[in-house]
Amino acid sequence: MRLLLTTDTHLPKRAKRLPDALLGELDAADVVFHAGDWVGAATLDLFASRARRLVAVYGNNDGPELRARLPEVAYAGLGGVRFAVVHETGQARGREARCAERFPDADVLVFGHSHIPWDTTADDGRLRLLNPGSPTDRRRQSYCTYMTAAVTSEGLSRVQLHRLPRGGG
Repeated sequence: MRLLLTTDTHLPKRAKRLPDALLGELDAADVVFHAGDWVGAATLDLFASRARRLVAVYGNNDGPELRARLPEVAYAGLGGVRFAVVHETGQARGREARCAERFPDADVLVFGHSHIPWDTTADDGRLRLLNPGSPTDRRRQSYCTYMTAAVTSEGLSRVQLHRLPRGGG
């Protein structure tokens, strides 16, 4: 099962359109995760119309329309792997322990907010934390990014951070 992980698209405020590479992954993925900060409902509509399955939440920059359509936290079980999705997890320091306590039934937490890619495992060795960065707003990062992964009979695998060319290509 092929996965696309993205967050913090911030359309149309931080970019006019989604990068072509992200759109290609959106069409190829079996399941798409979006961890919030869509900003415009048109972006949610685009994802909903193209994704085979969309697991998504709202973020702190999403207004009443998006909050009415999306939960603050979403859960999905895929091939025996339990996913949780949330926008904000608080400061980086102590994140793994805090999230392991908050999401005791999850194997993978997909989150956003910082625009900083993140891939760690909590000290308990159970919860993997993934932040795909942002495909449209790199902030202090060198590149805009997103992630792909797979769920196989062995669990979550092939987690890969993709850097987008400057200018959004």
